[in-house]
Amino acid sequence: MLIRTSTAAPAAAAVDMLGVAVTSPVKPAGAAAELDERLGGAISRLVSSREVRGEAGQITVLHPHGQGVKAQRVAILGLGPAAKADADSLRTAAATAARSLLAARGTTLALVADGLPLDPVEAARCLVEGATIGGYRFDSFKTRGDRPKPPRALTVLTSDRSVVAAAKRAGLVADAVNRARDLQNTPSNVLGPVEMADHARKIAAAHPHLTVQVLDERRMERLGMGAFLAVAQGSVRPPRLVVLRYAPPRAPRGRVLGMVGKGVTFDSGGLSLKPLRSMIGMKYDMSGAAAVLEATAAIAELKLPLRTISVVGATDNMPDAGSVMPDTVVTASNGRTIEITNTDAEGRLVLADCLHHARNLGATHLIDLATLTGAVVTALGDVHAGMMGVDQPWLDRVAAAGEASGDHVWPLPLSDTFKRMFRSDVADIGNSSTWGMAGPSYAARFLQEFAGEGPWAHLDIAGTADLTRARDYYPRGGTGYGVRLLVELARSLSEAP
Repeated sequence: MLIRTSTAAPAAAAVDMLGVAVTSPVKPAGAAAELDERLGGAISRLVSSREVRGEAGQITVLHPHGQGVKAQRVAILGLGPAAKADADSLRTAAATAARSLLAARGTTLALVADGLPLDPVEAARCLVEGATIGGYRFDSFKTRGDRPKPPRALTVLTSDRSVVAAAKRAGLVADAVNRARDLQNTPSNVLGPVEMADHARKIAAAHPHLTVQVLDERRMERLGMGAFLAVAQGSVRPPRLVVLRYAPPRAPRGRVLGMVGKGVTFDSGGLSLKPLRSMIGMKYDMSGAAAVLEATAAIAELKLPLRTISVVGATDNMPDAGSVMPDTVVTASNGRTIEITNTDAEGRLVLADCLHHARNLGATHLIDLATLTGAVVTALGDVHAGMMGVDQPWLDRVAAAGEASGDHVWPLPLSDTFKRMFRSDVADIGNSSTWGMAGPSYAARFLQEFAGEGPWAHLDIAGTADLTRARDYYPRGGTGYGVRLLVELARSLSEAP
């Protein structure tokens, strides 16, 4: 989406829709009061009749028909009580406006950033993110019907000129979120491991300080990646290990952010076959990889002064005569042996070799994103990702990045006591547990065996990566969760002393 800022009066915005946010109880002030006067008190009358209540998510659209207002429509957007209005409230209000404009077949939107319960820079950022993410559509495979197009231009109206850079930056990152959603929503028959590697090559080609390396099965065999390759051996589509390196000038020495993404482009469960209802939506099992790829692109486009290493393990997990069998023992690239007791616990096998590889390549600070356990959905729902890891200052930084970006996390426990859940009689460790407890935590403790020394955070994004029901500023489908968090984390780490 094209992002602009303007200091013009709201009434002068010649757009398809002009949005003004209000809190509850509604007392028109600032831009809302100015528009109310130009509209002959129409907003005040709607407030008096309780049609405009300022409740969170509420929208009331007026058609000025001139009256000194150049916009074709004026949308009054509810934030809820002022004491509770926050960044997500503002994102949701902006998304509501974008969706209303989409339904009306409009293409240009203006949103007022002044007079809101957030500072102008944060308000502008949230308005841009909400409108861009909320107005997203994925209809690449639709062949019939007159399909409305998402808004193509957003103007942030503000008297504060300091918001210009923040608004443009937010638009760039939100576009990266939507590109990650495109990857997530693409059917598995179209986006496989090879296609994901090709996409990484395109990302690298677009940025001068970004390079890519793609490893095939033979290269992975030479690196001893027996865990990753065990997952891949049942698919007719070959796996790929993707490494993106971002090396900008003036990056601080001795600090390298490693980002690892699970890229299982379809997960049938392997020989431990999933039931049908659990298999629908398994195209989203590559959501961690999508976030890592597009966050890397955004970091490079923003020219953040921080070296990064991004590692994506792309493969299918399929049942076949050549599939890995339960009771198989494999050796990971760090030399640890793993008894595979459940072929549907494949993500941790892929991540095991990817984490070790990222650390070997020089990552000093490591984070991985994976749709790893159904248990995290039961525990935390679809707003917070489960966060586990080592080095509390690093975990605090990750949590702060999540809060600032809108990709929220919630800490879950991680300790050596969870190792007893995946003990093996025949190998160093097993890849699953029959205990039926602490699923996210024991899976993270398994990954810790391969994360090496130094700060590391694991985000279990199974609940946040995709939605079966719309919520807040997200429609159904892929959310692009993690892109904003990773970019904010990279910015924070680049500015750390």
